[in-house]
Amino acid sequence: MPLLEICCYGIDCAVTAQLAGADRLELCSAPKEGGLTPSAGVLRKVKERVSIPVHPIIRPRGGDFCYTDAEFDTMLEDIAFVRELGYPGLVIGMLDGEGHIDMPRMKRVMEQAKGMAVTFHRAFDMCHNPHQALEQLTELGVARILTSGQQQNAELGLSLLRELKQQSRAPIIMAGAGVRLSNLKKFVDQGIDEMHSSAGQTVPSPMRYRKAGVSMSADAEADEFNRYCVDGDVVAAMKAVLVASESAT
Repeated sequence: MPLLEICCYGIDCAVTAQLAGADRLELCSAPKEGGLTPSAGVLRKVKERVSIPVHPIIRPRGGDFCYTDAEFDTMLEDIAFVRELGYPGLVIGMLDGEGHIDMPRMKRVMEQAKGMAVTFHRAFDMCHNPHQALEQLTELGVARILTSGQQQNAELGLSLLRELKQQSRAPIIMAGAGVRLSNLKKFVDQGIDEMHSSAGQTVPSPMRYRKAGVSMSADAEADEFNRYCVDGDVVAAMKAVLVASESAT
Protein backbone atom coordinates (compact mmCIF):
# COMPACT_ATOMS: atom_id res chain seq x y z
CA MET A 1 0.00 0.00 0.00
CA PRO A 2 1.29 3.52 -0.74
CA LEU A 3 2.84 5.11 2.33
CA LEU A 4 1.85 8.44 3.88
CA GLU A 5 4.52 10.60 5.48
CA ILE A 6 3.38 13.70 7.39
CA CYS A 7 5.58 16.72 7.96
CA CYS A 8 5.34 17.74 11.63
CA TYR A 9 6.54 20.90 13.34
CA GLY A 10 6.69 19.91 17.00
CA ILE A 11 5.49 17.35 19.51
CA ASP A 12 1.75 18.11 19.31
CA CYS A 13 1.72 17.75 15.52
CA ALA A 14 3.66 14.49 15.76
CA VAL A 15 1.25 12.93 18.27
CA THR A 16 -1.78 14.08 16.24
CA ALA A 17 -0.38 12.64 13.00
CA GLN A 18 0.40 9.30 14.62
CA LEU A 19 -3.08 8.99 16.15
CA ALA A 20 -4.65 9.83 12.77
CA GLY A 21 -2.86 6.98 11.00
CA ALA A 22 0.31 8.44 9.45
CA ASP A 23 2.86 5.82 8.47
CA ARG A 24 5.95 7.96 9.08
CA LEU A 25 6.79 11.49 10.17
CA GLU A 26 9.30 14.06 9.05
CA LEU A 27 10.13 16.15 12.12
CA CYS A 28 11.09 19.80 11.62
CA SER A 29 11.00 23.22 13.18
CA ALA A 30 10.43 26.60 11.50
CA PRO A 31 7.69 26.02 8.91
CA LYS A 32 8.17 29.45 7.34
CA GLU A 33 11.78 28.50 6.54
CA GLY A 34 10.68 25.27 4.90
CA GLY A 35 11.86 23.15 7.83
CA LEU A 36 14.94 23.33 10.07
CA THR A 37 16.54 20.93 12.55
CA PRO A 38 14.32 20.47 15.64
CA SER A 39 15.63 21.36 19.09
CA ALA A 40 17.17 18.76 21.38
CA GLY A 41 14.14 18.92 23.66
CA VAL A 42 11.70 18.29 20.81
CA LEU A 43 13.80 15.41 19.52
CA ARG A 44 13.89 13.76 22.94
CA LYS A 45 10.18 14.20 23.65
CA VAL A 46 9.04 12.97 20.23
CA LYS A 47 11.22 9.89 20.64
CA GLU A 48 9.50 9.21 23.97
CA ARG A 49 5.93 9.71 22.77
CA VAL A 50 5.81 8.57 19.14
CA SER A 51 6.19 4.92 18.15
CA ILE A 52 5.92 5.11 14.33
CA PRO A 53 9.10 5.89 12.35
CA VAL A 54 10.22 9.51 12.65
CA HIS A 55 12.90 11.09 10.45
CA PRO A 56 14.18 14.46 11.70
CA ILE A 57 15.39 16.99 9.15
CA ILE A 58 19.03 18.07 9.36
CA ARG A 59 19.08 21.64 8.07
CA PRO A 60 20.83 24.41 10.00
CA ARG A 61 19.24 27.39 8.24
CA GLY A 62 16.78 28.42 5.57
CA GLY A 63 17.70 29.49 2.07
CA ASP A 64 19.88 27.55 -0.33
CA PHE A 65 21.56 24.18 0.17
CA CYS A 66 25.19 25.21 -0.33
CA TYR A 67 26.67 25.24 3.14
CA THR A 68 29.76 26.73 4.77
CA ASP A 69 32.29 24.50 6.53
CA ALA A 70 30.94 25.59 9.91
CA GLU A 71 27.36 24.81 8.88
CA PHE A 72 28.36 21.41 7.58
CA ASP A 73 30.20 20.58 10.81
CA THR A 74 27.02 21.49 12.70
CA MET A 75 25.02 19.13 10.49
CA LEU A 76 27.40 16.27 11.23
CA GLU A 77 27.00 16.94 14.96
CA ASP A 78 23.21 16.93 14.59
CA ILE A 79 23.33 13.63 12.69
CA ALA A 80 25.36 12.09 15.48
CA PHE A 81 22.82 13.35 18.02
CA VAL A 82 19.71 11.96 16.29
CA ARG A 83 21.49 8.68 15.67
CA GLU A 84 22.41 8.49 19.37
CA LEU A 85 18.76 9.08 20.29
CA GLY A 86 17.81 6.05 18.18
CA TYR A 87 15.97 7.66 15.29
CA PRO A 88 15.73 5.23 12.35
CA GLY A 89 16.30 7.82 9.63
CA LEU A 90 16.90 11.43 8.78
CA VAL A 91 16.21 13.95 6.04
CA ILE A 92 19.02 16.00 4.50
CA GLY A 93 20.30 17.48 1.25
CA MET A 94 23.17 19.60 -0.04
CA LEU A 95 24.36 20.96 -3.36
CA ASP A 96 27.58 22.52 -4.58
CA GLY A 97 27.80 25.98 -6.10
CA GLU A 98 27.02 24.66 -9.58
CA GLY A 99 23.79 22.99 -8.52
CA HIS A 100 25.09 19.42 -8.43
CA ILE A 101 24.88 16.96 -5.53
CA ASP A 102 27.75 17.75 -3.14
CA MET A 103 29.18 14.25 -3.36
CA PRO A 104 32.19 14.63 -0.99
CA ARG A 105 30.00 15.98 1.79
CA MET A 106 27.16 13.54 1.13
CA LYS A 107 29.64 10.67 1.43
CA ARG A 108 30.54 11.97 4.88
CA VAL A 109 26.84 12.26 5.73
CA MET A 110 26.26 8.64 4.76
CA GLU A 111 29.20 7.55 6.93
CA GLN A 112 27.90 9.55 9.89
CA ALA A 113 24.36 8.19 9.38
CA LYS A 114 25.43 4.57 8.93
CA GLY A 115 22.53 2.26 9.76
CA MET A 116 19.91 4.99 9.27
CA ALA A 117 17.59 5.50 6.30
CA VAL A 118 18.61 8.75 4.61
CA THR A 119 16.05 10.78 2.65
CA PHE A 120 17.50 13.38 0.28
CA HIS A 121 15.03 16.25 0.52
CA ARG A 122 13.85 18.89 -1.94
CA ALA A 123 17.32 20.23 -2.51
CA PHE A 124 16.87 17.71 -5.33
CA ASP A 125 14.37 20.08 -6.93
CA MET A 126 17.03 22.79 -7.12
CA CYS A 127 19.69 20.59 -8.71
CA HIS A 128 21.01 21.05 -12.24
CA ASN A 129 20.29 17.60 -13.67
CA PRO A 130 17.73 15.39 -11.86
CA HIS A 131 18.57 12.22 -13.78
CA GLN A 132 22.28 12.52 -13.02
CA ALA A 133 21.45 13.40 -9.42
CA LEU A 134 19.35 10.24 -9.09
CA GLU A 135 22.28 8.11 -10.24
CA GLN A 136 24.61 9.85 -7.77
CA LEU A 137 22.18 9.39 -4.90
CA THR A 138 21.78 5.74 -5.85
CA GLU A 139 25.56 5.37 -5.69
CA LEU A 140 25.56 6.97 -2.24
CA GLY A 141 22.89 4.59 -0.96
CA VAL A 142 20.14 7.01 0.01
CA ALA A 143 16.82 5.35 0.83
CA ARG A 144 14.52 7.86 -0.86
CA ILE A 145 14.27 11.19 -2.62
CA LEU A 146 11.63 13.73 -1.63
CA THR A 147 10.77 15.72 -4.74
CA SER A 148 8.12 17.81 -6.45
CA GLY A 149 9.46 16.78 -9.84
CA GLN A 150 11.41 20.06 -9.99
CA GLN A 151 8.20 22.09 -10.16
CA GLN A 152 6.57 24.46 -7.71
CA ASN A 153 4.30 21.62 -6.65
CA ALA A 154 4.32 17.87 -7.18
CA GLU A 155 1.14 17.80 -9.24
CA LEU A 156 2.85 19.98 -11.86
CA GLY A 157 5.89 17.71 -11.62
CA LEU A 158 4.09 14.42 -12.13
CA SER A 159 5.73 13.78 -15.50
CA LEU A 160 9.24 13.91 -14.04
CA LEU A 161 8.13 11.95 -10.99
CA ARG A 162 7.05 9.12 -13.31
CA GLU A 163 10.37 9.26 -15.19
CA LEU A 164 12.38 9.17 -11.97
CA LYS A 165 10.38 6.22 -10.64
CA GLN A 166 11.02 4.30 -13.87
CA GLN A 167 14.72 5.20 -13.80
CA SER A 168 15.34 4.47 -10.12
CA ARG A 169 17.18 1.27 -9.31
CA ALA A 170 16.95 1.71 -5.53
CA PRO A 171 15.85 5.03 -3.98
CA ILE A 172 12.11 5.40 -3.44
CA ILE A 173 10.70 8.45 -5.21
CA MET A 174 8.48 10.25 -2.70
CA ALA A 175 6.18 13.00 -3.97
CA GLY A 176 6.08 16.14 -1.86
CA ALA A 177 4.97 19.80 -2.06
CA GLY A 178 1.29 20.41 -2.60
CA VAL A 179 0.29 16.79 -2.03
CA ARG A 180 -3.12 16.96 -0.39
CA LEU A 181 -6.38 15.10 -0.03
CA SER A 182 -7.85 16.66 -3.17
CA ASN A 183 -5.10 15.39 -5.49
CA LEU A 184 -3.76 12.34 -3.64
CA LYS A 185 -5.40 9.88 -6.03
CA LYS A 186 -3.47 11.38 -8.98
CA PHE A 187 -0.18 10.28 -7.44
CA VAL A 188 -1.53 6.85 -6.57
CA ASP A 189 -2.76 6.40 -10.14
CA GLN A 190 0.72 7.20 -11.45
CA GLY A 191 2.25 4.48 -9.27
CA ILE A 192 4.01 6.76 -6.79
CA ASP A 193 4.75 4.63 -3.73
CA GLU A 194 5.17 7.28 -1.04
CA MET A 195 3.49 10.63 -0.46
CA HIS A 196 4.67 13.47 1.77
CA SER A 197 2.16 16.04 3.02
CA SER A 198 1.84 18.68 5.71
CA ALA A 199 -1.91 17.97 6.00
CA GLY A 200 -1.99 21.19 7.95
CA GLN A 201 -4.29 23.90 9.10
CA THR A 202 -3.80 27.30 10.69
CA VAL A 203 -5.24 27.61 14.18
CA PRO A 204 -5.64 30.77 16.24
CA SER A 205 -3.51 31.47 19.27
CA PRO A 206 -5.16 31.00 22.69
CA MET A 207 -3.90 34.49 23.55
CA ARG A 208 -6.80 36.82 24.29
CA TYR A 209 -4.63 39.85 24.95
CA ARG A 210 -3.04 41.27 21.81
CA LYS A 211 -0.36 43.96 22.24
CA ALA A 212 -0.92 46.56 19.54
CA GLY A 213 1.99 48.03 17.61
CA VAL A 214 4.61 45.43 18.63
CA SER A 215 5.74 42.53 16.45
CA MET A 216 8.40 39.87 16.88
CA SER A 217 8.56 39.25 13.13
CA ALA A 218 10.56 41.04 10.47
CA ASP A 219 7.57 40.49 8.19
CA ALA A 220 5.20 43.37 8.84
CA GLU A 221 2.32 41.34 7.35
CA ALA A 222 2.89 38.29 9.54
CA ASP A 223 0.06 37.20 11.84
CA GLU A 224 1.79 36.06 15.01
CA PHE A 225 -1.43 34.95 16.61
CA ASN A 226 -1.93 32.01 14.28
CA ARG A 227 0.13 28.84 14.09
CA TYR A 228 0.45 25.77 11.91
CA CYS A 229 -0.87 22.43 13.17
CA VAL A 230 -1.42 19.03 11.61
CA ASP A 231 -5.10 18.40 10.91
CA GLY A 232 -5.78 14.89 12.17
CA ASP A 233 -9.01 14.60 10.21
CA VAL A 234 -7.16 15.34 6.97
CA VAL A 235 -4.45 12.80 7.78
CA ALA A 236 -7.10 10.15 8.47
CA ALA A 237 -8.93 10.98 5.23
CA MET A 238 -5.70 10.76 3.22
CA LYS A 239 -4.87 7.43 4.79
CA ALA A 240 -8.36 6.17 3.93
CA VAL A 241 -7.79 7.07 0.27
CA LEU A 242 -4.57 5.04 0.23
CA VAL A 243 -6.23 2.06 1.92
CA ALA A 244 -9.10 2.19 -0.57
CA SER A 245 -6.70 2.38 -3.51
CA GLU A 246 -4.92 -0.73 -2.28
CA SER A 247 -8.19 -2.60 -1.84
CA ALA A 248 -9.22 -1.70 -5.40
CA THR A 249 -6.11 -3.27 -6.97
